[in-house]
Amino acid sequence: MAKMLINGERVDAASGATTDIRNPATGQHVDSVPKADAADTRKAIEAAAEAFKNWSKLAPHKRGQMLMQASACARAKLDDVAQLLTQEQGKPIRDSRIEAERFADNIEIYAGLVNGGAMSGKHVPLPAQKAMGLVVRRPIGVVGAIIPWNFPLTLMANKIAPAMAVGNTVVVKPASTTPLSTLRLAELMLEGGLPAGVLNVVTGPGGVVGEELIRHPWVRKIGFTGETGTGKQVARSAADELKHVTLELGGSDAAIVCDDADLDVAARNVAIGRFFNAGQACLAIKRVYVFDSVADDFIARIVARAKRLKLGSGMDDSAQMGPLHTEKQRAEIEAQLADAVQRGGRVVAGGHRPSGEEFSRGYYFEPTVVVDVPDDARVWTEETFGPLLPIRRVASLDEAIDLANSSEYGLGSSIFTRDMAKAQRAIDELEAGYTWVNAVQVAHDELPFGGTKHSGYGKEHGTEVLDYYTEQKSVVVAT
Repeated sequence: MAKMLINGERVDAASGATTDIRNPATGQHVDSVPKADAADTRKAIEAAAEAFKNWSKLAPHKRGQMLMQASACARAKLDDVAQLLTQEQGKPIRDSRIEAERFADNIEIYAGLVNGGAMSGKHVPLPAQKAMGLVVRRPIGVVGAIIPWNFPLTLMANKIAPAMAVGNTVVVKPASTTPLSTLRLAELMLEGGLPAGVLNVVTGPGGVVGEELIRHPWVRKIGFTGETGTGKQVARSAADELKHVTLELGGSDAAIVCDDADLDVAARNVAIGRFFNAGQACLAIKRVYVFDSVADDFIARIVARAKRLKLGSGMDDSAQMGPLHTEKQRAEIEAQLADAVQRGGRVVAGGHRPSGEEFSRGYYFEPTVVVDVPDDARVWTEETFGPLLPIRRVASLDEAIDLANSSEYGLGSSIFTRDMAKAQRAIDELEAGYTWVNAVQVAHDELPFGGTKHSGYGKEHGTEVLDYYTEQKSVVVAT
């Protein structure tokens, strides 16, 4: 049985309680993990607080060196980590390998940044007082990182890499259904020389472990990725202790396909943006607005791509899309599709659970495209967290932008056009934290990532993330 990591040690829950982890492709038992309670969580917080005393005082380049060594140890076993991720999450093994690789990349990026002086502040002359002013960065303290199940490794790295690099210590709460690969990576980091207590992992229910992290006064920062309703509750709970909070929440990303777009490029990138990870991504394309004059051609290309995607177990190297993560996820997608059809929508690809013995025990659903859906359908007003793509015809860019901005979400957005004037309008007017122009929807480590409106606040990635894991202190030195 896998164990939690607290203060550098592999431990069970004090109660002895456990949670079973099952493979979404087969329903088979993979492993069990401890089911922690608030007392277990407090032990991890106390360990992180004690480790912070020394970790925060290390020279930045020393922390960077330790993180590089820890990442190197993890890199040597990334294939094992990927296997665990596929077994617990369901995604194809090639996607799990990419995700595990990105974890190590992220650790190394921020280790390198602190080596390169990212913690430097600034000097401000104060001639009127015959003094000099300094602005210095200081780590915040203990960070609570609450991670979802869809991309558990990259979304953990987004938080722990900058947090540890600048001198914070971390308690990670992974999703209850995908803790195994997280625990293995943390073990490898510790084997690589990361000091005890700097990185702790506590497994258990969000309402217990997550709530203790959010409410405990020693935890000074919460980095949360998850659905919007839960994010609002996190913000409310964290307000009592005036904690720093970064919220990366849901999205309903719109893609606009203009009449001058390269339709092959648009169809390829929209298909990837919708069906990657079985559509289970906050940053997935979830709504398409296509100019009427090219709509038939574009829809035909998307339908062809959806029908070609090979479904299968994540352990099958040839599979392009695995199962949904849980039966609840699949039932929700089926309900949203049924609502769209009931209101007049027309399914042009997919729409069913695939037949065959190999699919009978997993949570599979076909890549699905639906058209002619009225504006009040759930697929337009809610987040669709699965392989379901609604497409709507529009008469103009004005209409497309208005519809794209009609959502309560504002995470990502895309436009496909050869006209830079149209692209500039999308850049200026789309209400989202990210806009891709003729590009596949990939969040690059070099650029800040975060949403607006009900998609949350704060940034991950880029050098900008350091502002969310440090506090600025002003200093006046009299001459």
